Amino acid sequence: MNYTYRIYPAANQQAQMLAWLESCRRLYNYALRELKDWMNSRKCMVDRCSLEKEYIISADVPFPGYMEQKRQLPVLKETWTGLKDVHSQVLQDVIKRLHNTWENFRKRNFGFPRFKKYGQFKSFLFPQFKESPIVGHQIKLPKIGLVPITLHRPIPDGFAVKQVRVSSRCRGTQWYIVATIQSDVSVPDVPVHGRAIGIDLGLERFITSSDGSYVERPKFFKTVQSRLKVLQRRAARKQRRSKNWEKAQIKVAKLHHHIAIRRKDFHLKNAHKLCDQAQTIFAEDLNTVGLNRGMLRKECVDASFGAFLSLLEWVCWKRGVYFEKVNPNGTSQTCPNCQAAVSKTLEDRVHNCPECQYSTHRDHAAAQMVLIRGLDNVVPVDDGERKLPGLAVLSGAFCLDKWLSRKAQERS
Repeated sequence: MNYTYRIYPAANQQAQMLAWLESCRRLYNYALRELKDWMNSRKCMVDRCSLEKEYIISADVPFPGYMEQKRQLPVLKETWTGLKDVHSQVLQDVIKRLHNTWENFRKRNFGFPRFKKYGQFKSFLFPQFKESPIVGHQIKLPKIGLVPITLHRPIPDGFAVKQVRVSSRCRGTQWYIVATIQSDVSVPDVPVHGRAIGIDLGLERFITSSDGSYVERPKFFKTVQSRLKVLQRRAARKQRRSKNWEKAQIKVAKLHHHIAIRRKDFHLKNAHKLCDQAQTIFAEDLNTVGLNRGMLRKECVDASFGAFLSLLEWVCWKRGVYFEKVNPNGTSQTCPNCQAAVSKTLEDRVHNCPECQYSTHRDHAAAQMVLIRGLDNVVPVDDGERKLPGLAVLSGAFCLDKWLSRKAQERS
C-alpha cells in the first residue's frame, strides 16, 4: 500500500531536491537519446543509411538495455557535473523508469518514451531502506537529511516502509512523499457477500444507486473557472521567465492543485459511503478515454470517472467489499423490470417502458440494469441459496432487490 504525506523541507533542502530533479531529467534524456540513436542506426541497410541525418553505430554495439546503461553510471559521474551529488540508487531508478516505459511501449505498441522538458520530471525514488526512515514527526532521506513531515496517520503495526518517492507539486513549492509499506500477510480475494447494489455514473447525477439514492455532481472546475481565467491572463502578460512570471505561474498551479485535491476528497468520501451501504458493488466498465475525447469531454474530465472507479476499487479491497465491473452497453436502453429494449436519447431523462409501464429516472434504471448484469455471474444451487465460484453464500439481504425476488419465484 501507498501512504502519502506532506513534508516541509528547508530552503537549502528544497534547492537540493530541485537540483536532483534536474539531474535526473538530464540523465533520463541522455539514456533515451542513446536508445533512439541505436534504433535509428538500424532502421535500414548499412549501404542505404543517410550519413548526414543519422548517427551510424557499429553493428557489434549491443542494445543499450537497463543493465548496460546502469553500468555506465560510474563513468558518467566522472565527467558529468551534478551526478555525484545525487544518491546512486536514485540514478539507477531513473534508468529503470525509462526501460519500464520502453517495455510498456513494446507490449501495447503505443506510448513511445518522450524527452522530458524542464520541469516535467517531478519525482525521484529511494528504492530501499534498511530501517524505517520515519522518526517521530520527521523523515530521514539519504543525502538530504531530516525533513519535517505531517504524519496525519501512523504506519500500521506489522508494516515496514520499503520505498519512498519524493514528489514536487505546484512548481516546486509543495513537497510530498509517497511511502510504500509492506507486510508479510497474505490477503485473500474478497468473496461476494452481503447486500449488493449497482451504480451508474453520469454528468447530471454523479452516482445513482440501484436502491434509488443518488449524489449530485459538483462542478469542481467550472466553479473556479473565472478565477483561473484571471490568473492565467495575468501570467500571460508577464515577461516570460521573469520572477513575476514565475510567481503568477505558481498561483495558477496552486489553483489547479486545489481543484485536484477537492475532487479526490469528493471521490474518496463517496467511495467509503458506497462501502457503508453494501458489501457487493457492481459498476459499469466505462471507456473513460473515449468519454474524455467526446463532445462532453470538459465535463467528463472534470468528473473524472476513471479516477473514481480506480479509487473505488481500491477502497472496496481495503474494506473487504466485493467490486466488479460489468458491460455498460445498453444499460440505459433496457428496462430493468421486463428486459425490453426502450430506446432513449440523451435528452430523455425519464425511463418509461411501453411494455410493463415501469417508470423511473433514467440513471436509476441504468443502475438497476448494472445490478442485474452483475448478479448474472451468481451461480444458483439446489439448496435454495445462491453461491458464487468462491463458495461464498449470499446473505438474505439480497431479497431486498426486486429482481432476485422475481428470480426466486421463477425457480419455484
